[in-house]
Amino acid sequence: MTQTHRLCPCVASLLYSSQTFGSKQLPVSNLILALDFGGTKFAAAVTDNRDSWIGKDLMPAPAPASAQADYAGMLAMARKLLAGRQAAAIGVSFGGPVDAARNTVILSHHVPGWEQVPLGEWLQRDLGAPAAIDNDANAGALGEYTYGAGQNCSSVFYITVSTGVGGGLVANGRVWHGANGMAGEIGHMQVDPAGPLCLCGKHGCVERLASGPYMAADARTQMTSGSALWVLCAGEAGQITGQLVAAAATRGDEVAIRLIERSATALGRGIGNTANIINPQRFVVGGGVTKAGSRWWQVLQAAARATALPEITIDIAPAQLIDDAPLWGAVALAKAVGTGHQP
Repeated sequence: MTQTHRLCPCVASLLYSSQTFGSKQLPVSNLILALDFGGTKFAAAVTDNRDSWIGKDLMPAPAPASAQADYAGMLAMARKLLAGRQAAAIGVSFGGPVDAARNTVILSHHVPGWEQVPLGEWLQRDLGAPAAIDNDANAGALGEYTYGAGQNCSSVFYITVSTGVGGGLVANGRVWHGANGMAGEIGHMQVDPAGPLCLCGKHGCVERLASGPYMAADARTQMTSGSALWVLCAGEAGQITGQLVAAAATRGDEVAIRLIERSATALGRGIGNTANIINPQRFVVGGGVTKAGSRWWQVLQAAARATALPEITIDIAPAQLIDDAPLWGAVALAKAVGTGHQP
């Protein structure tokens, strides 16, 4: 990254002096370890505060899935990156509900065993550095606010549209978690009460209509023989992914176009409703589905504008940090550890 980054107000001198965390005196270090427990892949990176990674690694999420396998895989990747060096602090983005105040994972919707796991304690025990944790949407919001498309904005609502749909709000340098730590859940805003059933039990949620896996699932049942979508998957419905739906839409496939436009409309309505309630300065949208093409973005903008009050300015920008937004948010979380304040 080459842009000038605005740091969180609480970074102080964490990276350049010896710090006491709890009862431990850490050695002088300027290394930050960032970890991202994603839905389908894990990422780990190390930075020395020079606005770029000095090391980064990726791995597929372990299969069969379990909290133990997830943690063991991430720990091994982190140790490999650190190569015997001591991190000053650790920041973590986790794909599921998190109690950020306690640095504890509440649960994972997709992987068993993560219920009430004190992940911050585990990491400090095994890597010898304090850790700060938040969910992936909040981490992504903090990353884009601090280092990406949200720079120079007083408030940013970040949305990731990929395996699911998540959201996070950062205002004046602080993540807004809400009374129960559940603020920002735009993915489960109901925009079509007569729509299909969502995993959460409601009908017509933004996530059910806009996310990649759900688009793919609907395409499998609606695909017609000989269509562009049928050709791309060689007639094998099980091979259809969200990316394949987007590719078929660019080839004029009617089913794919309808699903892409439905995705963008649902998210646009969610953005418009959120704008009516929160009125953030900017919405930043990232995730794999945002690569669906210009038509997706056009429909998104139009639906948001049609839903929001006319007095409200709708500013929607694509994420700058792309897949690294949660990792850079983890960096910002780690930098705040030494002050005892959440960003």
